Amino acid sequence: METIRSIGVLTGGGDCPGLNAVIRAVVRTATGRGLKVWGIRNGFGGLVENQIFVINNADVSGILPRGGTILGTTNRDNPFHYRVIENEETVYKDVSSLAAENLRRAEIDALVVIGGDGSIKIGARFSEYGVRVIAVPKTIDNDISGTERTFGFDTAVGVASEALDRLHTTAESHHRVMVLEVMGRYAGWIALHSGLAGGADCILLPEIPYKVAGVLAKIRRRQQEGKRFSLIVVAEGAIPQGGELTGTQVAAGSTEKIRLGGVGEKLAREIEEKIGVESRCTVLGHLQRGGSPTAFDRLLATRYGVAAVEALLAGKADCMVALQNNHIVTLPIADVVGKPNHVEEDGELVAAARAIGIVFGNEAESC
Repeated sequence: METIRSIGVLTGGGDCPGLNAVIRAVVRTATGRGLKVWGIRNGFGGLVENQIFVINNADVSGILPRGGTILGTTNRDNPFHYRVIENEETVYKDVSSLAAENLRRAEIDALVVIGGDGSIKIGARFSEYGVRVIAVPKTIDNDISGTERTFGFDTAVGVASEALDRLHTTAESHHRVMVLEVMGRYAGWIALHSGLAGGADCILLPEIPYKVAGVLAKIRRRQQEGKRFSLIVVAEGAIPQGGELTGTQVAAGSTEKIRLGGVGEKLAREIEEKIGVESRCTVLGHLQRGGSPTAFDRLLATRYGVAAVEALLAGKADCMVALQNNHIVTLPIADVVGKPNHVEEDGELVAAARAIGIVFGNEAESC
């Protein structure tokens, strides 16, 4: 295998706290080992449009605590299915050979792709052009298999937990049910962790279809105990038994069928209508993805960035760096993509939640 002399780095998919920490670690580690580093703006779209520039230590100075990504990102510019306007109509073409040619012209030997499952899948396909790829798992949803944590997750959970703390005071003061809708797409990790940390009474997850009757039963029990308020955390992908996902609109040009959102408001209305308890919904939305990363996420992102460069220097390719037993390891990309990491209903965290009285809406009394 030829010696690595130059690497490219890009961020794909949604923004996430800790992206800049990875970029900083990649640049510092690579330049320290004598490599040239190229930054690619705006994800894979920048690769197609040749938005490639040399990035050095001065460019990454001071970015460790910053949210977002200094490179820019997008979640729609797949070079193998690229949106092109022809004769005033939108068509999709495979322009990956153009992207690969831009890499060759810049003499980039390898690519560090920082992204979620979709971005990692796209990055892995560039091996067809002889490009060595190392992936860094990024998502606040924590739904990538093979790794115990994705950076950005800890920050998102912290934001949601603080929101629950704040909602608690209003719920108690006004004797209300407060519903907090959090992100996570089809995985319930943010809802589960923040619900446990923030003292929720009910947590609704995509992995555990719920019945509204189970939620109402919990609220009534609390009333009988003299507790005139309740806190509910609902993941945006939560599904009622026999029901469907709740979406606000079809996301044109997206790989997703619908843009998730609205399940919290729907639940709050049902609670108010069925048992007459004043209920309000708060949707955190993109607040969970913004702002400065926590210390944990900065550390994990830095470790990932260092490990990505070292993996390339060790001759590895088509791998993803991952956290296992508090050690950074590399795994074949083929072993992790397309195999989302979901909450297990019989897992330890769900069992712990049930043990302290949290309900998930599928308890026997609700059936």
